[in-house]
Amino acid sequence: MLDPKVFKAYDVRGVYPTELDEEGAYAIGRAYVQQFEPRRIAVGRDMRTSAPAMARAVIDGAADGGADVLDIGMVGTEMLYFAVGELGLDGGICVTASHNPKEYTGMKIVRRGALPVGGESGLPEIRDRALAGFGRRERRGDVRDENVWPAYRERVLSFVDADAIRPLRVVIDAANGMAGAMLPPVLERVPVDARPYFFEPDGTFPDHEPNPLLPENREFIVRRTLEEEADLGVAFDGDADRCFFVDDTGEFVPGDFVTALLAEAVLEKEPGAKIIYDVRASWAVPDTIERAGGVPLVNRVGHAFIKHRMRKEGAAFGGEVSGHYYFRDFSQADSGVVPFLLVLEQISRKGRKLSEILQPYRERYFLTGELNTRVADVALKLQELKERFSAEGRVSHLDGISIEAEEWHFNVRPSNTEPLLRLNLEARSRELMERKRDEVLAILASGREP
Repeated sequence: MLDPKVFKAYDVRGVYPTELDEEGAYAIGRAYVQQFEPRRIAVGRDMRTSAPAMARAVIDGAADGGADVLDIGMVGTEMLYFAVGELGLDGGICVTASHNPKEYTGMKIVRRGALPVGGESGLPEIRDRALAGFGRRERRGDVRDENVWPAYRERVLSFVDADAIRPLRVVIDAANGMAGAMLPPVLERVPVDARPYFFEPDGTFPDHEPNPLLPENREFIVRRTLEEEADLGVAFDGDADRCFFVDDTGEFVPGDFVTALLAEAVLEKEPGAKIIYDVRASWAVPDTIERAGGVPLVNRVGHAFIKHRMRKEGAAFGGEVSGHYYFRDFSQADSGVVPFLLVLEQISRKGRKLSEILQPYRERYFLTGELNTRVADVALKLQELKERFSAEGRVSHLDGISIEAEEWHFNVRPSNTEPLLRLNLEARSRELMERKRDEVLAILASGREP
């Protein structure tokens, strides 16, 4: 089964086996090789119950297409990116559905240098080839196992001075995802008092879905952080390429503020570096980058666009509000473990509680978070917003529409998959934020679909 709708803007994602099964996985593996003609690739998988069979099918398809395949086994997605970059491979496929519920399967696909394959970089062509079918195979490639774990651990630890990290008490929720396998070897080398929960990889997700962006999935980490009087809590998504932080008071830390903290950490090690951030972000991000002596560069949302810009600019770091954090010295790829280590190091070096470190941000920058509104006509609503607010501030169409005034700004951008508009707005005061938020939402809601 291979339903064409499993091909999304950035990856492959669908329900197993009704939308995507082993036959479809084989076809995608074969089509990938046919499209890009790689000589050597890596294939990895997450802990989902369907993942072993799906990965074997991808490997067979790629090998039947003529590529040599390194099977790196059950790994976090960032370990696949690391393998492709570190081993000089021509590409790779990770069988994962990231943070989606247990019935899902999917793939994240990259080319040489861990460059993502998405809607504007080859994924539609893979879809068309996979659906068209294949003729006789010419040469079957070799398949062998490859252990990337030791080299991966050394690389992520190279981002910090482990000896500088204090014995912080850290509650960690791995959500039965890949972080439960990836973190223990790293934690052995870091002198923290770790309180691990749900570290057993289990694709049925018996405790909660591995999506920390949903408030109901954060309830556990917030509660345990407070009950254990921890210095911070950290929650990972299913394939562990994103981590989310809760401070010592149990308050969730927005991705904008984490990006600012990480940018500061990177700039301490590499003064003057260029840092990429996305159009939705708080002013806290460029303000912090400039204060730390870096060069802030705003970019459209999406890992393919961030990674391309990082290469073009030679940027050291890139951060997205959604919790994706990219590092030049990690094949320009996103990682969940590296930000975890950097935040531990930042708290240790500053010698203050995380809530105290964040207090200046929370007192100065007031954010709505992302608010979604279903609309009948996306283009019409964007035009309405431009006509209503263009006199109040500078207009940008880098990604959707952005208006930047002296005391407030917003970005509204369309969803890639639904007739939704996504609003992120910020102001210098809570009252102004709430007033402008309501003004924008009123325009978005007027005449909308029931």
